Amino acid sequence: MDVDPRPEWIDALLGEAGLPAAREVVGLSGGANNRVYRVDWGGGSALLKAYFFHPDDPRDRLGAEFDFSRFAWDCGLRCLPRPLACDRPRRLGLYEFVEGRVLGPGEPTEAHLEQAIAFYRELNRHKDAPAARALPLASEACFTLREHLACVERRVGRLEQLEGDSPEDEEAQQWIRGRLAPAWRAIRDRVLQMAAKRGVELDQAVVDRDRRLSPSDFGFHNAILAADGRLRFIDFEYAGWDDPAKMVCDFLCQPGVPVPAEWGDALARAAVADLSDPSGHLRRIDLLKDVYRIKWCCIMLNEFLPAGRQRRRFAQEALAEAARKRNQLHKLADALRSVGDLARESIARR
Repeated sequence: MDVDPRPEWIDALLGEAGLPAAREVVGLSGGANNRVYRVDWGGGSALLKAYFFHPDDPRDRLGAEFDFSRFAWDCGLRCLPRPLACDRPRRLGLYEFVEGRVLGPGEPTEAHLEQAIAFYRELNRHKDAPAARALPLASEACFTLREHLACVERRVGRLEQLEGDSPEDEEAQQWIRGRLAPAWRAIRDRVLQMAAKRGVELDQAVVDRDRRLSPSDFGFHNAILAADGRLRFIDFEYAGWDDPAKMVCDFLCQPGVPVPAEWGDALARAAVADLSDPSGHLRRIDLLKDVYRIKWCCIMLNEFLPAGRQRRRFAQEALAEAARKRNQLHKLADALRSVGDLARESIARR
């Protein structure tokens, strides 16, 4: 869908949710992957999302987010927007509109971390419910060490094939081939060596009883500080069943709203406390942290890949493409410096 949702489509969704017809529909900025609107009627508002789809990225973003949100809401969780209605053929989802603001770097507190942990743990208190078993695997779900490594290997490999003759494309190619790919190979080799040293089997899968429901792309970059002072977690397009280690590593490594390093231990221990082998899962998390730092470096460069560019254009971001690329290259430079520093500290500890 390359046009704004039609008024009759929006009113049909509102009607399905038992709400009045729309008086005004306002496009909102900030959506990196989808188009987002505030739908107003007399006395209230809702959030409408029009989800991106591309042949190179055919994931069912609407299905993942809406079904996950409905499951969580039905289980009594209230730290996320209420799902109201969806139009699956047109890839439209209607949600509660949460008044608030996004958190900036340096703003999260330990109380916010406790809220994130509580959300994850309460969600998985219901993991054995029949409705939970009907939820899909998370996007890029990994259950063995080899799968985690292969996932990042694919991302780096796609970037190494990057083409383009703009100054930004050429600079990206230099960063990828000169810094990112060599850093990845060094980290991959070190993980393989440490896994062998610690007796961690590459193909040993997380057992079924230890698999967990994950919000995916979970972190303070996907949270709204609501008017009541509590967080509402958002953006569950990649949610589903996954390895708890990936949730922890993504939460700690996402660069949008960084997490203080000293919080990592508390998050990891909370995530593994009720698993069958907590110490074993902690070892896997320790092995995978640097792997996921490289993954997030790759995500920063999605802007240079065809599907990533199409997502940004679909979402109608205000910045021009060249400016967006330049911005991502600045972020990449900072991230790679951080990867090097943290990797050296990690080696020293080991």
